[in-house]
Amino acid sequence: MANSLQTSSSTTTARLSLRSPSSDSGLDSGLRSISFPLKSLKFLTRQVVIKQPNKSRRTTELVVKAMEVDISLSPRVNSVKPSKTVAITDQATALVQAGVPVIRLAAGEPDFDTPAPIAEAGKNAIREGYTRYTPNAGTIEIRQAICNKLKEENGISYTPDQILVSNGAKQSIVQAVMAVCSPGDEVIIPAPFWVSYPEMARLADAKPVILPTHISENFLLDPKVLESKLTEKSRLLILCSPSNPTGSVYPKRLLEEIAQVVAKHPRLLVLSDEIYEHIIYAPATHTSFASLPGMWERTLTVNGFSKAFAMTGWRLGYLAGPKHFVSACGKIQSQFTSGASSIAQKAGVAALGLGYAGGEAVSIMVKAFRERRDFLVKSFGELEGVKISEPKGAFYLFIDFSSYYGTEAEGFGKIENSESLCRYLLDEGQVALVPGDAFGDDSCIRISYAASLTTLQAAVERIKKALLLLRRAVPV
Repeated sequence: MANSLQTSSSTTTARLSLRSPSSDSGLDSGLRSISFPLKSLKFLTRQVVIKQPNKSRRTTELVVKAMEVDISLSPRVNSVKPSKTVAITDQATALVQAGVPVIRLAAGEPDFDTPAPIAEAGKNAIREGYTRYTPNAGTIEIRQAICNKLKEENGISYTPDQILVSNGAKQSIVQAVMAVCSPGDEVIIPAPFWVSYPEMARLADAKPVILPTHISENFLLDPKVLESKLTEKSRLLILCSPSNPTGSVYPKRLLEEIAQVVAKHPRLLVLSDEIYEHIIYAPATHTSFASLPGMWERTLTVNGFSKAFAMTGWRLGYLAGPKHFVSACGKIQSQFTSGASSIAQKAGVAALGLGYAGGEAVSIMVKAFRERRDFLVKSFGELEGVKISEPKGAFYLFIDFSSYYGTEAEGFGKIENSESLCRYLLDEGQVALVPGDAFGDDSCIRISYAASLTTLQAAVERIKKALLLLRRAVPV
């Protein structure tokens, strides 16, 4: 009986015409409503009479109209904030693509190419057809290589079944948080923190508990403050050394004091994010938390290849820890992404084969990072009122610019906080930086010096020039 269905891309209705025997009444019998169990659609039918020269024809029309769609989201998603580093990086990239000469110092991505032996290993993997799925936890080859690295460089012993290889250290961390935290558990996070830590806790229905640190103490957690904030709900302490965003490195003595506090709380685990371990400036040294007495059993160590080996796009990271925790993380991964790229894993094996701490290839990059750090510390140290904690590792400078809050610029307005200062420096100086409030400290802004020295020199010149235009607001 149906003979046509008409739809329009410019509207939200569709018409289905149904033919029935002609009638002599010449009258429309009215509108009938037919309900279907579909939230977003409503179906209406009506009969109309079409008059033609020799006869009349009765037609039933079915009108499909869109109703209001339920656009609600999961409360878990609504509780999560988007990453400001990603948002600012995307904004800066869009400006560059539009022809605006923005200097991008927001993203935490090395500006070096992946070392040639690593890249070649990836190419060989493709040539040799090594392009299929690997075991969920990673190939035995790379897990054994990771075990060797952790024993030789970090002084911690694992077997391959205590290693989980993931699509980046970020995935390793979020899976660890989800595996060990129950709803209502507390995740202890020293601030300044990497922007994703609190949001990962919220994704696990856990509560992030932020413990402030101070620039005068090099942004390092005070064990006494930690002890005062622990409760029966405290489940996970996240430590990052060298730190993003501050570049601070925890000395072994301080980690031992923290370990003594942790040991008093049987429920408390530690997630040690060591992704920047090789980007460290002597005399600072790196200590793995799991290597401390009594801490192996309760530490989840996360590391990866992105930062030290300039392999951000390869997406390869790993988790090491007691088997029952690692197996739980593997269960999540098996239903989430499955194993990491087979090609990236071959490249990762090559990276770990470059030598102790990445060998000469990494040493060259670290030397360049140190030169850049020294230049920025000296340059910004010349500004009155600016406070700096000299980074001991990573490639970030977390500078206290709060002395400029309360100033204003013609055509822009008042500088009220780290976000408005970063917006001003992007608008006036065309330099993209990340506001400190994204990291839990609104007095600072983060500068990534994963850029050439020439680029950093130009950025400093622009920033200083823009700051000179700021003046104190005149009380009305």
